[in-house]
Amino acid sequence: MRLVSENDNPVTEHDLQRLAEKMTPDEAEPPTPETGRDPEEDSEITAAYTYLGQFVDHDLTFDPTSRLGELLSATQLSDLEDYRTPRFDLDSLYGRGPDDQPYLYDSDRIRMLLGEPMSGNPFDLCARQVPRGPDGRALIGDPRNDENRIVAQLHAIFLRFHNQVADYLTKTNYLGKEPSFEDVRQQVRWHYQWMLVTDFLPAVVNEKTYHSIFADRHKPTHRLPGVQGDLKRMPVEFSVAAFRFGHSMIRPLYRLNTTIERRPIFSGDSHGGARVDIAADLGGFRPIPSDWAIDWQFFIKLEPDAECRAISRLYDQIARKPQKAYKIDTSLASPLRDLPRRITPPPPMLALRNLRRGRTFKLPSGQAMAEALGEHVIAEDKLVIGTATADNQQNLEPLTDISERFADQAPLWAYILSEAQVTSWDKPGSGSSLDDIPIKLGPVGGRIVAGVFAALLDSDRTSYLKQGAPFTPIADFTRDGRTFGLAELINVALGRMP
Repeated sequence: MRLVSENDNPVTEHDLQRLAEKMTPDEAEPPTPETGRDPEEDSEITAAYTYLGQFVDHDLTFDPTSRLGELLSATQLSDLEDYRTPRFDLDSLYGRGPDDQPYLYDSDRIRMLLGEPMSGNPFDLCARQVPRGPDGRALIGDPRNDENRIVAQLHAIFLRFHNQVADYLTKTNYLGKEPSFEDVRQQVRWHYQWMLVTDFLPAVVNEKTYHSIFADRHKPTHRLPGVQGDLKRMPVEFSVAAFRFGHSMIRPLYRLNTTIERRPIFSGDSHGGARVDIAADLGGFRPIPSDWAIDWQFFIKLEPDAECRAISRLYDQIARKPQKAYKIDTSLASPLRDLPRRITPPPPMLALRNLRRGRTFKLPSGQAMAEALGEHVIAEDKLVIGTATADNQQNLEPLTDISERFADQAPLWAYILSEAQVTSWDKPGSGSSLDDIPIKLGPVGGRIVAGVFAALLDSDRTSYLKQGAPFTPIADFTRDGRTFGLAELINVALGRMP
């Protein structure tokens, strides 16, 4: 795709700084009680999809330039190939395989090695950590999946899903033979890819754009200029801008289970100097307290038509209701304004890091991207920055009020986030209350995200698209004989067939 502007960008460092500050509240408001409605929550998207997006990003991309940008020329950055295979192949889970990295695998070299048992979830007595070495470091295919204690436990779910698939293929003779590691991995990858296409993308991309690309789940059309044939490089419009939409979905607090209070995503050791007990937060790269097993009912609806049954005695009366992701808008949770030093070097503000990165990679403006895709360009007065809540509607600030230099030069990442809000709110018949309207990626953001997904699957000869007879998930893994999404994957991993 690579629609890089050839002209000097008039936007200055000061402009980016001001925009980043507008996108991230300076001080956190008191947390909304768990029994109350937080207007920043999306009405449809549950919190599990935030961290599935992070897991997918790690599967697709490995870009080591975050600390090398000053050492590379613009040409080198422009020509930089992705350091991880740009495919949905779960190499973040499998690493280099059982022959090269046997410490990731069980002794049979077919099943994945699991970590220490965890407690705190009476619905899952087999909960496990990711495996860890004597120094506490995670022994996993991609160390970034230990960045926080939620994505680490999602990684552990995928380890368990792999093992459940291995057990199922063996017990049922599903393949007509004793399954090899390659057989199991292939089935896991295809189910993962199917789940992304049929569940993750519809959750975050507007329906019209999604169906324009995946009208046929077996024959998608990506509709992206310049993306043809074998996609060997990850388009930077995707990796540096569009797929970072998930940063806006992060909540400041999460409940993992009923045995512990809600925990902040970060605490202590901040660039701003505040210090609290960092053991109490959800930061990663360290063992997880043994009683912090995630009850996934707080992240996604596992049983659409019924409540899950506990397999151990319940000691609480807390309603297990999925926490919602924050809306896809131009506002990031306040903890993302001052990331801890142990996580990142300066600058500590995530929004500024994203905006600077877009400039480093010479991304096209949002307006240029919209024109290249043949999509409607958002008018300057509609391209607004701020929290997408009904109470804040009058306080939304046009991007050009932050700096006139943003006229026709909106950073692509910010444009995509604003477009999601504008196009979702403008949709006819969306409802009377703005807070009840789900916000999904608009035409530009949706085209890039869903289009790259389609192109990656189409260019991968090992994907489910290339298997002769159309792939369908294992019937026993599905709900109603057809549906296989993230909830079904988690249920299988937990030993509960849907």
